[in-house]
Amino acid sequence: MNSISLYINKGSWLNRLHPYTKLLYILTAILVPLIGGKLWLFPVMITASLCILASGRILGKAMPLVLFSFTLILVIFLIQGLFNHDNRTVMFSIGVITFYREGVLFAVRIGCNILNMLLSFGIFVLTTSPQELVDELEKSGFSPKFGYIINSVFQILPQMMATRDVIADAQRSRGMETEGNMLVRIKAFLPLISPVVMSSLINTRERAIALEVRGFGRKQKKTWLYDRPKCKWDPAVRGILVFLLVLVIVWRIW
Repeated sequence: MNSISLYINKGSWLNRLHPYTKLLYILTAILVPLIGGKLWLFPVMITASLCILASGRILGKAMPLVLFSFTLILVIFLIQGLFNHDNRTVMFSIGVITFYREGVLFAVRIGCNILNMLLSFGIFVLTTSPQELVDELEKSGFSPKFGYIINSVFQILPQMMATRDVIADAQRSRGMETEGNMLVRIKAFLPLISPVVMSSLINTRERAIALEVRGFGRKQKKTWLYDRPKCKWDPAVRGILVFLLVLVIVWRIW
């Protein structure tokens, strides 16, 4: 049975990297432009994330994140470009609609920040097995309950999407119209969403029983059947990321 998660195992160097290394990349990708304070640092980190995704052969899977971010960026661009309270300098006009330089620059900064965060998190989510992350967290001393929460966060959305597809197929087989104009979709919404919610509640209860049967709350120290092999790239990547963070901090101070 396929794992219910966004994780994609391409056997690339990204899959072999330790989860903590990829978490450090997220921290670096977000902090470098914010600490540096320069707008051009956002495109630099975005380009780096795109290159990393391409090297891991998962760039195509990250495209929905890019398209989603463009929708948000467009809305932010319209709102800030037209109605930002600091708007003073006219940048360009389209008919009677006037965009201002201050608002557009503010929107560009926010949009780049959104895209940068989505891509950096995409690297982590698409190349890190949730179970592997939970195991490493527990080996580091975190509570199994914390690990379970993290695992659930990674799996809840893909699980609900899979359940929705199954229920939609079942409802269509019974003659229900789920595709068409807006009115048809509105009519089909409640018969589709209700079973999804009920199924999620039932799955939560069944999971709680399964965890209790397996001794989830036991106090004894946990043993491990599988030890994760070390990746030779981890020390080098961590060193580069820490160096970038220190460099941008020193640069900002001086």
